[in-house]
Amino acid sequence: MKRIHLIAIGGAIMHNLAISLSRKGYHVTGSDDAIYDPAKSNLDEAGLLPKVGWNKANITLDIDVIILGMHARKDNVELAEAEKLGLKIMSFPEFVASECDDKKRVVIAGSHGKTTTTSIIMFVLAKLNIDFDYLVGSSVEGFDLSVKLTDAPLIIIEGDEYLSSPIDMRSKFVWYNPHISIITGIAYDHINVFPTFELYVKTFEDYIETHTDNGIYFWFKKDEILERLALKSAVKNQAYTTPYNTVINGVTTLIHDDVEYPIEMIGEHNLENIEAASLVCEQLGVERDVFFKTVSSFTGAGKRMEKVYDSPNQVVYRDFAHSPSKLEATTRAVKKAFDTPLTAVFELHTFSSLNKDFLPLYKATMDSADSATVFYNKAVFMHRKMEPFEKEFVQRCFGNVEVITDVKELELKVNSSFKKGDNILLMSSGKFEDAQFDFT
Repeated sequence: MKRIHLIAIGGAIMHNLAISLSRKGYHVTGSDDAIYDPAKSNLDEAGLLPKVGWNKANITLDIDVIILGMHARKDNVELAEAEKLGLKIMSFPEFVASECDDKKRVVIAGSHGKTTTTSIIMFVLAKLNIDFDYLVGSSVEGFDLSVKLTDAPLIIIEGDEYLSSPIDMRSKFVWYNPHISIITGIAYDHINVFPTFELYVKTFEDYIETHTDNGIYFWFKKDEILERLALKSAVKNQAYTTPYNTVINGVTTLIHDDVEYPIEMIGEHNLENIEAASLVCEQLGVERDVFFKTVSSFTGAGKRMEKVYDSPNQVVYRDFAHSPSKLEATTRAVKKAFDTPLTAVFELHTFSSLNKDFLPLYKATMDSADSATVFYNKAVFMHRKMEPFEKEFVQRCFGNVEVITDVKELELKVNSSFKKGDNILLMSSGKFEDAQFDFT
């Protein structure tokens, strides 16, 4: 039995990986300096919850593999002890790659939409009783973990361009060597890792070249950067675009071969995700009409365009949107789908969105909304040791938005708009500082 120790086991992916490996029969231990729910409860239920805190005594010579999570620092005492003892140290993408050498590998990459697209493929394959493993960055209905590693012949992987680990500066997705993949689009993100847009594009170029000899990737036709990369690469590739569709009274209908398929999701970006997923599933032997019939009941990945309130005349959505391209697409999608006035709220929370050099890229991204608000708490800047913005600077960067920095003021804004009958769109990778919104 392999003995595996996860440093920073409390992370969203890391704790799911720990549980999956335990189910596979490996002897799994872990450590972290803080573990919160749902990771805490999930690990406890699986019998894997460690005492909180780093301890070099956790690192012993009988450990076969150390998996190092992003939450750990380079000077972590357990990492130092593992290096001293000469143990094998791997990032989680490197480890996952080592576990699926003999599988057909499908990877979904891109600056936006990769979690949703991965989830769509997983949903369809599961409905059709096709056996597969997976790695996805969110909860998906019908799957109790976000990672599954078994003896299945196929694995579906959400391929992230972020760093592999604190000591491995390569993008996660370069580890997977896909047979089939998707690149949904390239829009600048992760300015803390890629200080220039050229470096950000370069990591996708490197990813393309990691495909297997007979590999193929699908790319979004309206993305000029992807078009340029496709022309340069010798890897087989095929473009896809927005499928034919109609939107009537909030109901989106996808049209394929003159057949109409009503779907639960809204927005052109989600239709494009569906189209890309259909092409991948076709490569896996799923006929496209079967795919479209099956996907019609898919409601979305966790925290991605999640409908939290729905009445005949009003809806409330939460979305993980945080990059400029996703912010614009999500706001436009909700506004286009419904006639009711839209109040959109965005929280500055990621490192990129809190960076003064990156913020101007958000210009006009919320212009589709009837009322747009940008919220941030100055304490977040202090926590990240960054210089806080002034409200006037944020307004200049975004354009026609209201800027709020107080949670109570935000609660009043959102709750008043809801009572007035507006549709509400809440966009953040955070929690709006636990603001109390009343959608009843």
